[in-house]
Amino acid sequence: MPYLIKLIKKTFRMAHPDERRVVMGNVASLTSLQAITYVLPVIIMPYLFRIIGPGKFGLIAFAQAFVQYFAIVTDYGFGISATKEISLCREERCKVSCIFSSVITVKILLAVLSLLVLGLLVYFVPKFRRDWPVYLLSFGTVAGNTLFPVWFFQGTEKMRHIADLNILAGVILALLIFTFVKTPQDYLLVPLINSGVMMITAVLGLYIVFRKFGVSFKFPGYADIRSQLQAGWDIFISNVAINAYTTTRVFAVGLLTNNTATGFYSMAEKIANAVQTFPLYSFSQAIFPRLSRIFHKNRMKAFLLMKRIQLVTTLISLICLPLIFFFARPLTEIACGRADDETVLSLRLLLIAVFFVAANAFRIQFLLVCGRTGLYSRIHVTTALFGLPLIFLLINAFSYTGAALATAIIEIVIFATTYFYVESLNFPKTAPDA
Repeated sequence: MPYLIKLIKKTFRMAHPDERRVVMGNVASLTSLQAITYVLPVIIMPYLFRIIGPGKFGLIAFAQAFVQYFAIVTDYGFGISATKEISLCREERCKVSCIFSSVITVKILLAVLSLLVLGLLVYFVPKFRRDWPVYLLSFGTVAGNTLFPVWFFQGTEKMRHIADLNILAGVILALLIFTFVKTPQDYLLVPLINSGVMMITAVLGLYIVFRKFGVSFKFPGYADIRSQLQAGWDIFISNVAINAYTTTRVFAVGLLTNNTATGFYSMAEKIANAVQTFPLYSFSQAIFPRLSRIFHKNRMKAFLLMKRIQLVTTLISLICLPLIFFFARPLTEIACGRADDETVLSLRLLLIAVFFVAANAFRIQFLLVCGRTGLYSRIHVTTALFGLPLIFLLINAFSYTGAALATAIIEIVIFATTYFYVESLNFPKTAPDA
């Protein structure tokens, strides 16, 4: 522990005081958001699991996993490419407005295309047609995610707006769920409330962009749209590959088992995801635009800072995750009302995967910081090519526990591959400071 504290202090000293102030302010904002979004599911998810039952809970989880594929399409690669562009030219209002207009236009066009595809699938595929209201109502979260300019706030390093809006949304969501969802027959209200709150949040986010940042919208030309599509292409391919072995887990469990099994697995995954994202997600989102700016000035400094941050994160995970692993059974019992051995084992396997995600988070992010988007894409595409069949094979052999086992194997492979490539990167020992 003393070594960890000493290492954290050294890492802080590597950054300029102004850089530390900006990053830690954004970390504080996003961590407060994560704290709320960490606590609310702990309250809401067990409530829904008991009220609507594991079958309907699993159906909604399956629908959410299904529409997530459309969210990937509408996100494209803008969460990285547009964030980076905004971070490098945020003082130039005209250029920022041009980037914003191009990105939001492409996202809306992709959302319209996604809705048409969803409509065709729901109409022609019996499994989807049987519960078509769930899928159409769930698509509202895709529309809200399309319009919410999280990439803009990250690029300008004004992440307090993300925190404020999402905390407000979380509180409203909880109030509506507890007020209106009272019986199993109310299950359709869950995707309706989720979508409605997401749309409201998106509209408020756009209002802040136009009102407080002075951004103006103008219809982009073909060249601007093409430029944004090209900039985000490698990231988009990577996102498709990543979700081939992340989102697909719940989707595959739903296809190969039943709604009840999907409900139990999805609850184990939600617990693991909460552990994975809090507070790692906040820090990684806050550090990306700042590390990009540091790299633009001094490559070696950015590389060494990344390695320090990654080491700190890994050591913290080594301390915290074994405790959660030990308490997996009571956590599962609180969430599901009972602690089946299969669900507990799934959670523990997912926690192993969480450790390797945390031990690799900033290392793999650095490939994007230093412009190695092609390498980033190849790592994830290659992983998806073996990971996706592995998920289906192991679910077929071990039910939903197989999905958790496949996740652990996949994250270990990604960790090993990324470690090899990042450690082989060569930067000059000294670089001019801008």
